[in-house]
Amino acid sequence: MIQGFYSAVTGAQQQMRRMDVQANNISNVNTYGYKAQVPGFQALMYGMLDGINNAQLPRGSGSCMVSTGTDWASGPLKETGRSLDYAIIGNGYFALYEPGSGAVSFTRDGSFTMSAFQVADPESEQGVRTEYYLSDGEGRQVLGQDGYPIRVTDPELELPVGVFDIQYQDGLQRDGSSRFLMGDKNGTVWLSTSKAQQGMLEESNADLATELSQVIEAQRSYSYALKMLQTADEVETTINGLPNG
Repeated sequence: MIQGFYSAVTGAQQQMRRMDVQANNISNVNTYGYKAQVPGFQALMYGMLDGINNAQLPRGSGSCMVSTGTDWASGPLKETGRSLDYAIIGNGYFALYEPGSGAVSFTRDGSFTMSAFQVADPESEQGVRTEYYLSDGEGRQVLGQDGYPIRVTDPELELPVGVFDIQYQDGLQRDGSSRFLMGDKNGTVWLSTSKAQQGMLEESNADLATELSQVIEAQRSYSYALKMLQTADEVETTINGLPNG
């Protein structure tokens, strides 16, 4: 019955991890540009394996959450009328440049703002001047269609916001709720033919009804795993109480 205990505990633990994913999706239902996470499960062992001291580990030891994928489907568009809001019509991402580190991240969240940045100017008394750039509000500058940060002179005008395609989007690393970082396996980046629509935002693609149904399913699976643990304990207690001989 040791195997029954192990499978039950593993099942309960993995359903808790699944509920964590669902809870994160629910908490980001109102986050612009958010892409829902999708938990992926697989069996722990399909065959016999050698354990410690050559002990045989039996197959059928339950399953575990081995990955958390991303649902890349577009979310619904919302008209805001705000001149610094942009939504992507079609595929692609906005590119955000961090001046301090030079890092570039990608997002579908176009709720931008206008931020002041100090720029070197040898002709000024202080040696610097203040310029305003389109920003994500956290110190990152939005890149334009030419690949450079967008300077804002009139916030009411439609700006040349760049939309970029990534060769392989699977495997993008999350950096916050709505931003992604590229790795070596994501390939190259190029300027997309998709359009950035001013005065609109893309809402989260996490559906509250779907996520709540997934939570209920995970809760029931968790309760079944605990029931299995209780049953295994009762059987073990009965066996141990049988008279010898």
